[in-house]
Amino acid sequence: MRNNREGLLIVISGPSGVGKGTVCKCLLENNKNFKVSVSATTREPRKDEIEGVNYFFKTKEEFEKMIKNNEFLEYVDVFGMNYYGTPRAYVEEELRAGNDIILEIDVQGAMRVKETFPDAVTVFIAPPSMSTLKSRLIGRGTESQEAVEKRFAQAFEELKYITKYDYVVINSVLLKAVSDVESIIKAEHLRVFRNTDITNKILGGNE
Repeated sequence: MRNNREGLLIVISGPSGVGKGTVCKCLLENNKNFKVSVSATTREPRKDEIEGVNYFFKTKEEFEKMIKNNEFLEYVDVFGMNYYGTPRAYVEEELRAGNDIILEIDVQGAMRVKETFPDAVTVFIAPPSMSTLKSRLIGRGTESQEAVEKRFAQAFEELKYITKYDYVVINSVLLKAVSDVESIIKAEHLRVFRNTDITNKILGGNE
């Protein structure tokens, strides 16, 4: 039986430079019951990283055993060097506790999550225009012109996935984009199939 006391898994994607990381940060700051998904990785921890907070650090053997046991909602092998993945057990435990889990991930990972966790709510953060996106990429001043062009080209590929998402939010004004995502989450909590205990009580005539 489902009810709105269970948390939601909210998958947020968007091209580089669109501001999805900032949107996620604001969501977490504004909502105490929102938590960010903690990924597992086989890379070595950095000196300021904490087990279970920044990542779950695994050996390659441990990670591959988890893959074999279907313990990830999604995972990726980065350049054959390190694995990264979203542990199913952690997400499900937090959802049962009533926490909404924010998972910021690329479009390929989001599609895999949709397959393994159909209840996930997928949100694509889009720029108001491609020219605005390019200006934001350049404005960051952290990459060469060549790198900016590569990210801009990749953005066009990622935008092709918009129709596969449940929602699209335009990040023109940050506070409005954050408010739009919060409204989506509130509405999803009110979906009938997530409130069968309430509807059954009403239909049964119970006080």
